[in-house]
Amino acid sequence: MKKIEVKNLTKIFNGKLAINQINFSLKENSILGVLGPNGSGKSTTIGILLGLIKQTSGEIYINDTYINKKNRFKFLNIMNFASPYTELPKRLSVIENLSIYARLYNVKNIKDRLEEIYDYFELYDLLGKKTGELSSGQKTKVALAKALINKPQILLLDEPTASLDPVVADYLKTFIYKYKKKNNISILLSSHNMQEAQTLCDNIMILKKGEVVELGQTNLVLDKYKKKKLEDVYFKIFGEK
Repeated sequence: MKKIEVKNLTKIFNGKLAINQINFSLKENSILGVLGPNGSGKSTTIGILLGLIKQTSGEIYINDTYINKKNRFKFLNIMNFASPYTELPKRLSVIENLSIYARLYNVKNIKDRLEEIYDYFELYDLLGKKTGELSSGQKTKVALAKALINKPQILLLDEPTASLDPVVADYLKTFIYKYKKKNNISILLSSHNMQEAQTLCDNIMILKKGEVVELGQTNLVLDKYKKKKLEDVYFKIFGEK
């Protein structure tokens, strides 16, 4: 089953194409990596899927249902999002942030679900601290806790390991891999990190100047270019090596 299907998605900002008639699907219980340099359209695509940006044209389907103004909010309840570029309110404590987001996502049995999240992420020592005072690793854990608080069927991750030190980045990659393996969840992951994408992603989509230049199973894309590393495919496409 396709959790998300995108048809001819286009966005124009001030007369400039940000994404140009892109087509892709995110399948059930799989990870799709969206790759490309800055300005290629990765974050714009995620913003449109979240309803934060209105597309100029094109169609989005979630669970085979066409998304419009009337039903978008309903489907946002089965999705969630995390990005190092979007921080939780810094002046609120961890427990305040997670409690607020649990209510925003209409989580049932909030008290029980919060207890599960605290246990799962080992957050008890952080609950009373203000989010702005946390280390990068602690912020990463809290952001993941927020992103999974409503048990989403679809998780959107925008460059989740950007600016993280290697230890924290490795924790995050391991977490994503294990969580997806144990739970029926579909993940769209944008990244600059080719090794990360090759390790985690079942399928990849490479964007160049807002257009899809490669789309398919990760291993088949590697075979097409006769490469063992996704990094070498990336360099081949963008002419950096």
